[in-house]
Amino acid sequence: QVQLVESGGGLVQPGGSLRLSCAASGISFTIYAMNWYRQAPGKERELVATITPSGSTNYADSVKGRFTISRDYAKNTVSLQMNSLKPEDTAVYYCNAGGVLSRYWGQGTQVTVSS
Repeated sequence: QVQLVESGGGLVQPGGSLRLSCAASGISFTIYAMNWYRQAPGKERELVATITPSGSTNYADSVKGRFTISRDYAKNTVSLQMNSLKPEDTAVYYCNAGGVLSRYWGQGTQVTVSS
């Protein structure tokens, strides 16, 4: 049984940092690309960052240079380090395995950037 459980969201001031974690079980990082998506109120879900089985990473233009995706095989976690946060980063962030058409999603964690 596949489980993806996010943690680390919260309220942060503009310019601040947060680190999101996704604890994965029942899934192999050597097979699935791991992704972080986000969805803001009234907007479509968007892909934020990807780490492939080979370790390659890709980012949305809006977060390049500010966000970093990584994975820890020993802990079976995928993380998203978010720096220089902006109000427009406010959204529910979702961990995903396998892409937008996959059934493997976490429950989401709220990130709010506000002064």
